[in-house]
Amino acid sequence: MIPSAAAITVQTTLPTTLEKAWEYFTAPAHITQWYFANDTWHAPAAQNDLRAGGRFSIRMEAKDGSFGFDFEGEYTQVLPHELLAYSLADGRQVYTRLQATPEGVVLTQTFDPENENPQEMQREGWQMILNNLKKYVEGAEAKQG
Repeated sequence: MIPSAAAITVQTTLPTTLEKAWEYFTAPAHITQWYFANDTWHAPAAQNDLRAGGRFSIRMEAKDGSFGFDFEGEYTQVLPHELLAYSLADGRQVYTRLQATPEGVVLTQTFDPENENPQEMQREGWQMILNNLKKYVEGAEAKQG
């Protein structure tokens, strides 16, 4: 399945190699360090069975304990270092593509919007999560450099 005509796309460029970008994006130990939109939230747990038919779950919670939810789904396609496609628990489709460029790895996510919140709010939220990923990768790469 492909995302709907109303699909939303967000993007970031990660200052690292394709192999490391894949690891930062898919390894639970990394996911818990960046998978939230702002500093009042965190991701205390993540599980990832990285194969077609495999499931993932990321627990996202407000740090003050006021709210939390599980972001989860099932992979429909996994091409290492290139593409992740999955269906969310509510049936929406998400595609994540990684592409090496001279500037770094361009990570592009295209997702079907949900019907509860304005599309611009959804785009901003997903973009903020990718911005957190970029910040995390920059910090991790600086430590290794």
